[in-house]
Amino acid sequence: MRTSAGAPPRSVTFDPEAIRAFEHASWQRAAGTYLSSFANATAPFIDVLLDGADVSADVRVLDVACGPGLVASRAAARGAIATGLDFSTAMLAVARARVAAIRLDEGDAEALPYADSSFDAVVSNFGIHHVPRPRLALREAYRVLRQGGRVAFSFWAERAENVAWQLLFDAIERHGEAARSAAPPPGGGFGTTQSCVEALREAGFAACTTRTVRAMWRHPDARSLVTALRTGTARMAALIEAQEAAAMPGILADIDEHAERFRDGNHLAVPIAAVIASGMKP
Repeated sequence: MRTSAGAPPRSVTFDPEAIRAFEHASWQRAAGTYLSSFANATAPFIDVLLDGADVSADVRVLDVACGPGLVASRAAARGAIATGLDFSTAMLAVARARVAAIRLDEGDAEALPYADSSFDAVVSNFGIHHVPRPRLALREAYRVLRQGGRVAFSFWAERAENVAWQLLFDAIERHGEAARSAAPPPGGGFGTTQSCVEALREAGFAACTTRTVRAMWRHPDARSLVTALRTGTARMAALIEAQEAAAMPGILADIDEHAERFRDGNHLAVPIAAVIASGMKP
């Protein structure tokens, strides 16, 4: 369960192995700080995600890209029979320390290590768009679902709805270099709700729906927000890390200035939004 919104992809040849290596290294590095950094941004969407897959008591649910196990543990709290899968051994170590009673497997979302029709539900909280080929991951989700089973996954809504990202991107455009990130271009996420529905239908799902859910991400100041992005994400972390050290004070000051309108007492309450997409295996 994780994500990072990235800058617009560059015109570079698609290389799935470069994407896989970058994502793996990023999440291995972020695992130790994810719970205290970016998890607070993704957690508000867990229950809506589980609702989208009809996860309840005795449902066999697979949490793909489970990270530290937040979604799997919430599913188990509903009485579901939860399994988590991630390709990051560091993330799995964090998950196993938190949720020892849940099965947690190392594996690839594009080649799930489970038999056909093994699950009643498959969910992924901000994970599917991090794999090199998201549509392949959706086809794998379809394969391991029983007939009538449901898939649900989340991804970040458009940048205009995610003020936290917009504040950073705008500040970097004014004071840094937006094209400096060394991250490879993504494999093809979901830029619009329509593209998401099309991907679900292409994988074989029916009754496909999308729902935009909004939340607030609270931080005391710009430094806290940037630190969370720098230590708990992949692509946004790469963008921040690529900035010249001399540019960072200006970037932070810019975010502080433009985020002040979202101040709520001692904290900034910065709007964020996600799309929850779901479908059924007919």
